[in-house]
Amino acid sequence: MTVGPDDAGTNAIADVAIVGAGPVGCVLALLLADAGHRVVVVERWAAPYPLPRAVHFDDESARILQACGLGPALPRLSEPADVYEWQNGEGVPLLRLGTAGGGRSGWPSANMFNQPDLEAELHVRVESHPRVEIWRGFAAVGIADHGDDVELAVRPTDAPDSVTPDVVDARYLVGCDGANSFVRGALGIEMEDHGYFFDWLIVDVALHEPRPFEPVNLQICDPLRPTTAVSGGPGRRRWEFMCLPGEHLDALDDADRAWELLAPWDVTPENSTMVRHAGYRFQARWATRWHDGRVFIAGDAAHQTPPFAGQGMCAGLRDAANLAWKLDLVLSGRASNAILDAYDEERIPHAAQVIEFAIELGKIICVPDADAAAERDALMAPMVADGVTSPGPGMPPLVAGVLDLDTPGAGELFVQGVVSDGKRTGRFDDLFGAGWVLIGDATAIATIPSDLLGWFRTIGKVATVGPEGNVEDVGGTYGAWLADHDVDVVMQRPDFYVYGTASKATASELLTHLRSTLTGVSVRGAGR
Repeated sequence: MTVGPDDAGTNAIADVAIVGAGPVGCVLALLLADAGHRVVVVERWAAPYPLPRAVHFDDESARILQACGLGPALPRLSEPADVYEWQNGEGVPLLRLGTAGGGRSGWPSANMFNQPDLEAELHVRVESHPRVEIWRGFAAVGIADHGDDVELAVRPTDAPDSVTPDVVDARYLVGCDGANSFVRGALGIEMEDHGYFFDWLIVDVALHEPRPFEPVNLQICDPLRPTTAVSGGPGRRRWEFMCLPGEHLDALDDADRAWELLAPWDVTPENSTMVRHAGYRFQARWATRWHDGRVFIAGDAAHQTPPFAGQGMCAGLRDAANLAWKLDLVLSGRASNAILDAYDEERIPHAAQVIEFAIELGKIICVPDADAAAERDALMAPMVADGVTSPGPGMPPLVAGVLDLDTPGAGELFVQGVVSDGKRTGRFDDLFGAGWVLIGDATAIATIPSDLLGWFRTIGKVATVGPEGNVEDVGGTYGAWLADHDVDVVMQRPDFYVYGTASKATASELLTHLRSTLTGVSVRGAGR
């Protein structure tokens, strides 16, 4: 429920307090609340921000949103993008990435959307959730970690410093409060800045009438003005224009100038509405640590990435999904506090790789020198065959943390296929829900001792595939994955990454390893 400035008490009790009600904060709140925990979200602004920011989420992010109950709404809120093409200034293709069809998470690989529309759906879920309170119009002003709880001091955003703060007393605190994070600053966490930044003008447009753009997503690597032209969600388009050397962003960030830049696409005030124009500096940096005691950071508070890989919001949703299940197990007493240390261990290297990849893409795009651009074009253009697309790059696996790393496939993002339980047919999570899932051949799972399997059922579910199982693998997704990895069972974590795998002979060892990991023996993939 939403709590206004006049309604908040001087003290609130929560399992988790979250600073920031953007997509990352809302997703984290929903995942925790759905797991049975009480959450208080503190948001400095009285109303959601109404203008577009992110315009892309991938299939992994879609699956995370599915876990928050947004699955039925996603086809309405987004449109898939089948191709992301890069061209030089003369329209010659330099790179053509094919994103058609479903990704491994059971959703389109590339989804274009309007962030305010998605946030509206998230806010409906958050504000109606009986285990979530939102304090809108409150700013965080102090943090005190007492070792067994955290006190978050807040006061109305427009109140003078003399006003006595209200207090949220929580077992854990997470700062999802953006690039200028109060929580990160209060913890004294430094940012590792790669010094890679460029100024761009971002222009969002709502079209008066539907019209095709081919390709839907286009990157123009023109030294005269590197430009991005992509979908901004159903009925919308996003353009990004690089600020050139010697040019001032303040002069570029002007409505009349923006219309001039849009004119080559026949986008005018007569056939469209300019929703937003904003100058923005792309950054490439991440925090050197993502938690201190009982206080954590996530989303833009922990990392900022150039937009060229479309992974800014996606990375934040991964943070939320990763941290939520760890907090859930610790809060419910089913795991030791030690697994929370694996949040940094897992997410920092992963986010760093994604940011470094975006930097490499930016080095190709952000070339204002004609000679350097010509060298790039001569190298890249011959590699693009007519009508042929290359698969988009996948996300890197996890390389450390709560994993059984000595087993095939550990750390990979796991698949989601279409299955049937005899009554319904649909995506796996819609039938089984999110969480820990042991998936595999019925005969292999039957080898696991009943007490060990009983322990696992206290944290997760078992799905047996095949003729003797409780799941029909309609599309063959799971059988193919198990065969490709030459294993009989796979353990899926609640954030959809593979904890580990096993053969029939080692299925019991997989569960034994998980139980010892969660109870604090190890948060690393110890050898067998």
